[in-house]
Amino acid sequence: MAIGFFKNLIQRFSGREVDWEELEETLIQSDLGVPMTLQIIEKLQQSKGRITATDIVQVTRSYIEQTFPLANSKLRPLPNRPKVILMVGVNGTGKTTSAAKLANLLKQDRHSVMLAAADTFRAAAIEQLQIWADRLQVPVVTGEYSADPAALCYDAYAAANKRNIEFLICDTAGRLHTKHNLMQELGKVVRTLQKQDEQAPDECLLVVDATTGSNALVQSREFKQAIGLTGLVVTKLDGSGKAGIIVAIQNELGIPPRFIGTGEKVTDFQYFDKDDFVSTLL
Repeated sequence: MAIGFFKNLIQRFSGREVDWEELEETLIQSDLGVPMTLQIIEKLQQSKGRITATDIVQVTRSYIEQTFPLANSKLRPLPNRPKVILMVGVNGTGKTTSAAKLANLLKQDRHSVMLAAADTFRAAAIEQLQIWADRLQVPVVTGEYSADPAALCYDAYAAANKRNIEFLICDTAGRLHTKHNLMQELGKVVRTLQKQDEQAPDECLLVVDATTGSNALVQSREFKQAIGLTGLVVTKLDGSGKAGIIVAIQNELGIPPRFIGTGEKVTDFQYFDKDDFVSTLL
């Protein structure tokens, strides 16, 4: 599902009887997920009279719109402590870049931000975040390679709290959701942060690549089970991405998209807007 999805449905199913198997295959291939696909088809089959392509689009659009929360609230600082945002995900989704883009977005909203380079395993990850921090002119807490990421996040919280920083963004190492020991390490990061503040982390954001399609659903399920998730950061949502997976993750797991990345620039990052999202599918 990408730009022009609804137009493609119109073109594909106009002027003929609906082939239900074809429609089911089309919706599933768009990464809407099996549960929503079956709901859409059941709703259409309950309709009286001949089903048109316009009917298909109207019902599909209605289900998509109803899936997402009414509003995606902006991040707000807490009164007496840093708000901790934990960025997690598998390798190659653009997690470190997304952490920097989120820092820039918060800074543009006149908030104070600190970055924590808790990816202590990937080559050049620390330097990459340091470069971003210098460019954005925000403080960053770094450590040595192979250092304990949980201890680094602990120290970063202490530093942010001492300096009255409003947002602490912790960039963790990319990890395969199938690696049990690496997922347990994330749990240690959470428990260690809670020694500083029992409410931390306030946000656990999973960074997913929209082009991976249904695999993003599997990732979301595993990370949610490991540490709990408050939302998604969806990268590569620039028209080529399979945007339907956002719908499936929200519908099946209740994890809302919070931010989207649409390009390479630091400003190509914004809060997810349901109405804008649906309009891109026209």
